[in-house]
Amino acid sequence: MNETALNPDIVITVERWNEACPDLAALVARCSQAVAKREAVQGDVCFLFTDDAYMQQLNRDFRGKDKPTNVLSFPGPPDDAQLGDIALGLETCDTESTNTGISMQDHTAHLLVHGLLHLIGYDHMDDSDASIMETRESEILASLGIADPYHDEEIS
Repeated sequence: MNETALNPDIVITVERWNEACPDLAALVARCSQAVAKREAVQGDVCFLFTDDAYMQQLNRDFRGKDKPTNVLSFPGPPDDAQLGDIALGLETCDTESTNTGISMQDHTAHLLVHGLLHLIGYDHMDDSDASIMETRESEILASLGIADPYHDEEIS
């Protein structure tokens, strides 16, 4: 394995993900490579593309929040090749995409980057940590030609 490589495994349990965001494998690969390059990280990551009902179950079982959410990250054991797992919920992601006017492709990319950063230790529990994490997300998304989701700026 390359010193800065993420090896994605993709599980799609809801076929509508393929319609809402064509070529998920290529998007996951691009986002994984961009994060690996920026953060000099390696490991295996499983990406689950599912629905809000399953996201609600995961959110309830692992975070004590009985509601669906857009993305959840589950870090793997320390010093293990399995960096962790990331799950995305279709309906919440689609609603957020529509409400913000951001394409589903770009919004999904943002959530993938966000989830990957969580797996390597970034968090947004306080304003200082949130600022650091958002800056990293924006830099990585810019490297992919995606506008900054926090500042409504266009990438040219």
